[in-house]
Amino acid sequence: MSPAIQNRLGWVLQIVAAAILGQTLFFKFSGAPESVHIFTTLGAEPYGRWLAGVCELVAVVLLLWPAMAGAGGLLGLGVMSGALLAHLTTKLGIVVLDDGGELFILCVVVWIASALIVWIRKDQLLAQGNALRQRILPS
Repeated sequence: MSPAIQNRLGWVLQIVAAAILGQTLFFKFSGAPESVHIFTTLGAEPYGRWLAGVCELVAVVLLLWPAMAGAGGLLGLGVMSGALLAHLTTKLGIVVLDDGGELFILCVVVWIASALIVWIRKDQLLAQGNALRQRILPS
């Protein structure tokens, strides 16, 4: 795949992930019944809901910041991995409040998009990791 196509695909995925994550922020920060139910079920209401909202907000900003898109993908991947684990390994389950699994499906979409963003932006992430390593451990 050519670098130009990879870049375009990366942007499409970044916008999709940022749009889904951004849309859920309203529910987390407003204390919507669905979000309160989820985090009450997980035993993390309200602080877990707020922490998840802040992490998702940071991921949205990073995904839309060209120089930090890889980091946004990495953060999105981490947050969605936690959400997937919560859905699959707790009594929360796949269907939440009779939503037909919509939240779970959106989580899977963001997880896949984030994983692809990390792969597409891997050179950016490696360069940033090397620069950070040089700052911490100068030669």
